[in-house]
Amino acid sequence: MYYHNILETIGNTPLIELKSFSPRSGVQIFAKMEGVNPSGSIKDRIARKMIEQAEAQGLLHTDSILLEPTSGNTGVALALVAGMKGYRFTAVVSEKGTQEKRRMLELYGADVILSSGAAGSNGAIRLAQELVQQEKRYVMLFQYGNLANAAAHYETTGAEILHDLPDVSVLVAGLGSGGTLTGMGQRLKEHSPAIRVVAAEPMQGESIQGLRSLADGFIPPVLDQSLLDDKMLITSQQAWLRTLQLRKQEGIFAGPSSGAVLDVALRVAEHMKQGKIVIILADGGWKYLSEQNWTMHMANDPVSAVLGAAL
Repeated sequence: MYYHNILETIGNTPLIELKSFSPRSGVQIFAKMEGVNPSGSIKDRIARKMIEQAEAQGLLHTDSILLEPTSGNTGVALALVAGMKGYRFTAVVSEKGTQEKRRMLELYGADVILSSGAAGSNGAIRLAQELVQQEKRYVMLFQYGNLANAAAHYETTGAEILHDLPDVSVLVAGLGSGGTLTGMGQRLKEHSPAIRVVAAEPMQGESIQGLRSLADGFIPPVLDQSLLDDKMLITSQQAWLRTLQLRKQEGIFAGPSSGAVLDVALRVAEHMKQGKIVIILADGGWKYLSEQNWTMHMANDPVSAVLGAAL
């Protein structure tokens, strides 16, 4: 089998059982490996869907410049899709974003505008909204309020999970733009209302790249909270320790938001006698190599020992 272009390879990501994390016989945890998408994250799905929808609606023209506030992954994905389709793209990125993501944006041909790191992702959103008012060529697809974001996960990610694991019991995903939880949650609950949808949300003031705390004041319009059966709070330290544990025990090199959802899934699993949990590993660890956390906790002690002492 061959593909006509790289965009056709988006989606159909593998589902891998994490046997070493099963708390007891009868409870299984499976990881949806979104880091294998062409630009390295789950955001490839929504980038393609949002741009194709904008094209169908006649919102994009030859002189249009796509603009998007992003913590990194959506920007990289949009840069890939926009470049393949011949559009210019500008990413508004918080100074807190990793060097790798910023470099990837540049290599994919995007222009990068930095917003204040102190203002976080909310500051990037505000700046992007101001820029759209100033330059009429800018077209902001705005992942946080774009229904195509959720639709991409309803049509693809959720459908893939049900195809591979129709008896799934619980979905755990990170709370970011809200589209992942909304789209997959809707698809899974249509299949069976008994399927639980659980969000991993950072504690207020904690920074876990790709995730957001609703307590910070911005609730993504695309997020349908009625689909959530639970939200569990997570610290940055917990997320990173689980990320290291994931690499150590299963050989999976993932980003910190993956550690966050794993930690939440393990808490959910502790109260289950049987069932199947699917967690969404949104990206790989390659985009976070400059982070100090990779070595901070691994210098001498095994990850499990550090984790046990911290929790």
